[in-house]
Amino acid sequence: MSDAQASEIEKPKVVTSRYALRVVVQSVHSEGKTIGLVPTMGALHEGHLSLVRESVRECDFTIVTIFVNPIQFGPSEDLSRYPRTLDMDLELLAEHHVDLVFAPPRQEIYPEGFSTYVTPPSVAEPLEGKRRPGHYRGVATIVLKLFNLVPAHIAYFGQKDYQQALVIRKMVCDLDLPIRLEVCPTVREPDGLAMSSRNRYLTDAQRRQATALSQSLNQAAEMVAAGESDSARILQAMRETLESAGISRIDYIALTDPETLEDTAKVVPETMALVAAYVGDVRLIDNRRIG
Repeated sequence: MSDAQASEIEKPKVVTSRYALRVVVQSVHSEGKTIGLVPTMGALHEGHLSLVRESVRECDFTIVTIFVNPIQFGPSEDLSRYPRTLDMDLELLAEHHVDLVFAPPRQEIYPEGFSTYVTPPSVAEPLEGKRRPGHYRGVATIVLKLFNLVPAHIAYFGQKDYQQALVIRKMVCDLDLPIRLEVCPTVREPDGLAMSSRNRYLTDAQRRQATALSQSLNQAAEMVAAGESDSARILQAMRETLESAGISRIDYIALTDPETLEDTAKVVPETMALVAAYVGDVRLIDNRRIG
């Protein structure tokens, strides 16, 4: 698309206050339209846009939220340098005919004196929960706030953050929230790397190195297809794949039950393989169903 063509595309309406958001949402509801919600932290890529396209396809009115949620970052994590690319994000969303963007400042979501948090369900405890204490408390809190601010009919999330999707699904069920969740497939680069906003931190060499995460998952699937079911042997092979690529800082490699995320000794249908590791100082996650 040329610069002239891009300039002709009208950017979606942006609101930054809860009040302005509610005014729009109430109007849309009064017209009997279905609302799709795509929560993001910005720095949009094709993975996010696949969720947007699904919402636009299924719903009458699509709202994308862009908010870097501070309470889901640990004290030593990358909150301060997390990419913030609002202007570029709005251009991408304009091309996909998004109706409204909610991009609030921090104080609009967490005003002075804010002290109420959501205790996440038990599925939040393993894997990311062990490595990132408090992370899912922050995720559950912001998602519940967004569901209250935008009483949408459908909310869209990606499978790349598999545990996050489970946490939100369980919260929706436990708290009887009137919203449907759609978890859309992970979007990958041609070489298999799962798309992530953090990929932009990687050098060219690290970018090539990072493909070992998806390769380890593919290897697990190939071993299972060949008849292997012993989790210990599969996990060892996955670890060797990562280490042979020079990835030695591994948070976890796991084969789990798809609903509880409990470790499984034998691979059965629907078993999930999940991995989290550092490439340089960039932490990446990926997963694949292998059973």
